[in-house]
Amino acid sequence: MVIVNFNYGKRKFKIRADECRGFISKARGLIFQKNPKALMFVFTSKTQQSIHSFFCKPFVAIWFYKGKVVEKQHVEPWRFSVKPKKKFDRLLEIPEGCKGYRALSK
Repeated sequence: MVIVNFNYGKRKFKIRADECRGFISKARGLIFQKNPKALMFVFTSKTQQSIHSFFCKPFVAIWFYKGKVVEKQHVEPWRFSVKPKKKFDRLLEIPEGCKGYRALSK
């Protein structure tokens, strides 16, 4: 578990998230989870890898580079490919029902 502190707009957020570093935890992500928790994906280098939302509830994706927010998107289920315009080294996924989701999903 990690605590992710960041600013978005004029608000400060503090989100608890499970960390995903390995291949299997990254591949599983939020898929098929009935009561999902926020997830922080950590990448070893700068990337622009896409994600999908098959078998997931709606979630907010926030991409970071060196601790700064690169982009935020509200992701609906069954999207084939979602990625930011810029490269990133961390990705925070906040599923519907978790702290911060409502404030960030707008």
